[in-house]
Amino acid sequence: MVNNRESIDHANFFAHCHGHHDKPLEIYVFVDPLCPECWALEPIIKKLQIEYGRFFTLKHIISGRLATLNLSKRKKPENLANAWEKTGNRTGMSCDGRVWFDNPISSPYAASLAIKTAELQGKKAGIRYLRKLQELLFIERQNVSDKDVLVEIAHQIGLDVSEFKKDLHSPSAAKALQCDLKITAEMDVQEIPTLAFFSEDVDEEGLKITGFYSYDMYVEVLIEMLGDIPTRSQTPPMEIFLKHYGFVASTEIAVVYNMSLQEVEKEMKKFVLAQKIERVPVRHGMFWRYIEKD
Repeated sequence: MVNNRESIDHANFFAHCHGHHDKPLEIYVFVDPLCPECWALEPIIKKLQIEYGRFFTLKHIISGRLATLNLSKRKKPENLANAWEKTGNRTGMSCDGRVWFDNPISSPYAASLAIKTAELQGKKAGIRYLRKLQELLFIERQNVSDKDVLVEIAHQIGLDVSEFKKDLHSPSAAKALQCDLKITAEMDVQEIPTLAFFSEDVDEEGLKITGFYSYDMYVEVLIEMLGDIPTRSQTPPMEIFLKHYGFVASTEIAVVYNMSLQEVEKEMKKFVLAQKIERVPVRHGMFWRYIEKD
């Protein structure tokens, strides 16, 4: 009975984080799956969804600046690696730059196309796929343009793999990606990440926030768009948060719960001792994996 109650609480708590047609705002998140700053934005997106998710629908737009990204072959691996290491150090979201020496990404287009392919199985499937792809790239140094890796991601997040393989080379996936790139161009998004806020009033102009900012900046824009100061939703009990997301960085926990990294470490030790999570050391910082009970 306890387990049933927990699963209901879990579902109810995070229900407001997902899209609903009655929400007054829509936020477009323009991301590039290979961009370390987009990966570093994850803690802020989580906190925004948890605290204010009942006011907006989130839509990810895959905007890998493909022409620029394909030039990455001409950039020196040491420059790319150095930029990633700096981002990992600065943000706490680990970016292992050694991938550019050990396992460089051969086709940025393939990674973006795979995300849109996953999205054909549902919006949530696309978001799960993006997250897992980022984990394999930034933490595990895998070449996320390799077809076998892309198929393995689909398997790991529970997609219909045969459907995914079929759709990967379909006109539908290519068209969906072209649609995202068209939106990016039409909205003159020059820098990634960018968040664009729109109200349900089609005559009202949206607000675009380009680059990586503190959490408070995004809340200020949210308040401006709503024309009112909304009540913040409470954060869930930490175990429900860990179970819902499954694999999170210390930085993500710290941002969502307004804790220091030292406080997070202390709190996580309790869950490790209770065998509810396991510690996953990474290049920069620490990740934690929730242990699902049989």
